[in-house]
Amino acid sequence: MPKVYFPISYIDVPASEPHPGNMCYRVSKGIEHRGADEPRHVYKIQMVYSGVVDGFTSPSYPEGGEDFEKVIDAMRALQEGGGRNGRGMMTAAGDQPGMPLHEVQQMLRAHPA
Repeated sequence: MPKVYFPISYIDVPASEPHPGNMCYRVSKGIEHRGADEPRHVYKIQMVYSGVVDGFTSPSYPEGGEDFEKVIDAMRALQEGGGRNGRGMMTAAGDQPGMPLHEVQQMLRAHPA
């Protein structure tokens, strides 16, 4: 099922060893649209390599490290209204090209953060 994700706010959490030094966890709050379903507010964790979201890699947390706790802390900060502004960013997945810009703007106006 095709989906499009519109981040509203996000926090990048640096990943520790054994992950490469240019990798982080992007913890975000946004609106996810799945085809014919109503858009929903969701929290999402994505892996980022050199500033680019890798939509094919699931987050993993080294055992015995602090990555997991730092990601949970970032999630709590987003729940309290923290984070950087993610408006204007878009992550698309699936075999569909996404949505026209005017539809995106209408959806964001209809579902304010």
